[in-house]
Amino acid sequence: MTDTEVLRKDNRYELRVDGKLAGLAAFLDRDGQRVFHHTEVNNAYRGQGLSTVLIEQALADTEAAGLRIVAVCPAVAAYLGKHDCFADVTDPVSDEIMKWLEAKF
Repeated sequence: MTDTEVLRKDNRYELRVDGKLAGLAAFLDRDGQRVFHHTEVNNAYRGQGLSTVLIEQALADTEAAGLRIVAVCPAVAAYLGKHDCFADVTDPVSDEIMKWLEAKF
């Protein structure tokens, strides 16, 4: 049995399997919003449903922190499209958010 945990570090959530980094969900906070812009799961861990574990825990933590969710990342957007439990704390991606995000990188 594998030991899986999701930890928040700086501007990302890390998915660890048996202590090894298996994936991450990167975000930036902005005016009461947490903007998720990139999610990835390492090839060795794909196909095991781990991105769902990572995203679900990241979104639950965001909601618990009192922040609204913005899903620029396609993986996070796809998760939200299939699960409406975060609909009341999700904001749409706007041109303003995209310009702000682009300026950060």
